[in-house]
Amino acid sequence: QVQLVESGGGLVQAGGSLRLSCAASGRTIVNYAMGWFRQAPGKEREFVAGIRSNGGTIYQSDSVKGRFTISRDNAKNTVYLQMNSLKPEDTAVYYCAANFLTLAIAATSIDYWGQGTQVTVSS
Repeated sequence: QVQLVESGGGLVQAGGSLRLSCAASGRTIVNYAMGWFRQAPGKEREFVAGIRSNGGTIYQSDSVKGRFTISRDNAKNTVYLQMNSLKPEDTAVYYCAANFLTLAIAATSIDYWGQGTQVTVSS
């Protein structure tokens, strides 16, 4: 079992920045692909960014590319999402996700979820 705990969410003005953290426990994340998803009210949970065990990254096309950066620190068993130039449409609950070996971009394919952290961007 892998337990994931997100932190770093909050209220920020448009154009601002936030850094989300996801601390894992129970197992080392070395062999896990890690990801961030988000879910806005009334919408389905969507993939935001993912990082493979070898450090390779993938981002949701267009909407976050160039603004968001995912990274991982295996020694700290932690994954990060740096979010810059935030927009009101980025408002959502952000979830950390872990998948054994394989990066998954479909929410139905995720092995482990965190409880989520709220990000609210005001205009």
